[in-house]
Amino acid sequence: MREEKPDLDTAYALETPDDNRALYAGWAETYDATFAQEMDFLMPGHVARLFDGHGGDGPVLDAGAGTGLVAGEILRRRACDIDAFDLSAEMLAVARSKGFYRRTIEGDLTAPLPFATGSYNAVVSSGTFTHGHVGPEALDELLRVAAPCALFVLTIKTEHYDTRGFAGKFAALSPAITGFETVQLPIYGPGATGDHKDDQGVIAVFRKA
Repeated sequence: MREEKPDLDTAYALETPDDNRALYAGWAETYDATFAQEMDFLMPGHVARLFDGHGGDGPVLDAGAGTGLVAGEILRRRACDIDAFDLSAEMLAVARSKGFYRRTIEGDLTAPLPFATGSYNAVVSSGTFTHGHVGPEALDELLRVAAPCALFVLTIKTEHYDTRGFAGKFAALSPAITGFETVQLPIYGPGATGDHKDDQGVIAVFRKA
């Protein structure tokens, strides 16, 4: 396992779950200030607005919850039960301290999920489906733990949507999902600086059939 400086370039270069754990263990306490605020991170707000606009309701699974940025934005708009699931115990500890979640569960989205079939009325995710983190193979388990008609709002880095197989995966899942749409939006706001300030993200919105 290699030790890395906590920054966006290092996050995009991650290769293994152990790499993820190592990076976020050292970044968790400062993540909100040194990344979300400094980069004017917009995706949690985008996800929450789409969730609210499509009538999302709990219980919600926040897949790759990190420090709880999406949950905070959702709860500003409507009250609902949200569970956090993340690979990093340290990030979950920060999320837990905010009081947003019904439960916080440590685990790997690329493995079988520790939830009963049909447990959630919605699944949201921001910043998790990208290179070095989680690929489209995780969608099958997320669909399994979702109830019929459950709402999904998931962000995917635009440059990875086709190259990492997300477009093909959604096409293959078409019999199992309804109302599929994508929206492309900026990941960062006008306060962002650096090489990634103009990066774009795709948000996939759909319901389980």
